[in-house]
Amino acid sequence: MSETPLNWRAAQAVAERLLADWQPDGEPGGAITLFDAAQIRATASAGLADLAQNTPFTADSVVRYASVTKHIFAALALNATDNALSLDDRLGDLLPELHAPLADVTVGQALDMTSGLPDVRETLGLLGISVHTRSEAQPVMQFLQGLGGLNYPAGSEITYTNTGYRLVEAALQAKGYDFDQLVQQHIAQPLQVQLRAPESWFDVVPGLTPGYWRSKQGWQLASAGLHLSASGSLTGSANALTRWLQTLLADQGPGQGVLAQLSAPRYLNQGQLSAYGLGLAQTPLGKQRLLGHGGSHAGYKTYFLLAPDRQAGVALVANREDCDSFGIALQVMAALLDETLPQRSTAIPDGIYTTVAEPYWLEVKDGNVAYLGSDEPLYQADDGYAVSLSAHMPIRLKWTGEAVEGEVCHVARNFLPVTANRECLKHVQGLWYHPQYRTAFEICGDQVHIGVGPAAQTGTISSLGQGRMLVESRDGPWQKRFCLYFRGYSVDLIANRSRVLTFQRSEAGCD
Repeated sequence: MSETPLNWRAAQAVAERLLADWQPDGEPGGAITLFDAAQIRATASAGLADLAQNTPFTADSVVRYASVTKHIFAALALNATDNALSLDDRLGDLLPELHAPLADVTVGQALDMTSGLPDVRETLGLLGISVHTRSEAQPVMQFLQGLGGLNYPAGSEITYTNTGYRLVEAALQAKGYDFDQLVQQHIAQPLQVQLRAPESWFDVVPGLTPGYWRSKQGWQLASAGLHLSASGSLTGSANALTRWLQTLLADQGPGQGVLAQLSAPRYLNQGQLSAYGLGLAQTPLGKQRLLGHGGSHAGYKTYFLLAPDRQAGVALVANREDCDSFGIALQVMAALLDETLPQRSTAIPDGIYTTVAEPYWLEVKDGNVAYLGSDEPLYQADDGYAVSLSAHMPIRLKWTGEAVEGEVCHVARNFLPVTANRECLKHVQGLWYHPQYRTAFEICGDQVHIGVGPAAQTGTISSLGQGRMLVESRDGPWQKRFCLYFRGYSVDLIANRSRVLTFQRSEAGCD
């Protein structure tokens, strides 16, 4: 039986409909391209590239690709560096300054999200360093060299982290390879497209559109101070990204062999097959198995999905924080392939659930789940489970009537409804100090304060029971949610991407 023809017209109509909300005056925007291996079949765009200049957003507008960078870095690291490294190399052999257990992580684990490496941005955020605070490459590397632990034993589960890409890039730099130069030599120049990999948010990038986020005061310019790495530094347009993706579909030129290489099976220590490859994720859609990845920088969202068997794809770029990039790309691809979108699941009752005598928690609300502060939509599986479509945060859960059971990130978990204990709040009041990083936070009533003067961040805490407190605060455009896990005179700070910080009780405290 022949395959259903690709419906380019229907996909374009869906793309235009989904972008219609960005048409009002003064709104940031984005662009979507629909393409096969040879040509762009349709383009949709809406909104503004620059609110101050009133410049329309087009498929040539330059944005920050964010984590869409990852698969490009992985391809270049493995194919354009004269075998400078292999997937089985230990990071400690490439970067002797690293200490165990970070040093024992392999390059493959660093790139496939099973490393357990704490994410730099999330770890710094837990220490009270704002997303806006500027940092340079060497101090960030020194910070990583000082870390003494992983979020979990390497290879035992999967959690998204940018740190592995930063460390592999540093290993290549030590061997004389510069990421931006590799991009220019092997991709930008051969394909005649403009791509740049700046090291700082504040570097001048020709034609770069500002990113925006919506505050109570209206649209605000976004910024991020952390030194950029190959985890998410590339900039370019929708058209430039499309040109590269077409070489992947065609399996020619700089993209020859890349899709097969980056999507090759990856396994965890216990033999579990991962849907996340090397900067490339698998997404199920009906009978199709799509390949793609998303990106999120402050004020920028990107996503691409490819159907290699059908030689077709969609790419989306936007300069607005509120863009549901994955949802939009998936809907457009469903229209193109004539596939039915998966049904959302509300099988698990809304509420907060925790594991017993552990700091792991999740919140279910309106068919979405937040695990350790990271959100994913839930969908119906044929066997009654609620599942995510995320390769880097695979979730498979069911409600038993008393508990939420299943797997999260390839680890079996059992969650019970939270039994809050407000009495425990009075036992954790006061100052908690981290001697290595010379920082502290203070709990006063149901508020937690960290930082100095007007740069201090304030969060609200609530009980999760059994010595656990949920902290909720904001840092610029982002909401922060993490767990304080108290164990006598120490407290662990637990977030999805960082679980290695322990603070100690200080004699001083709030009045």
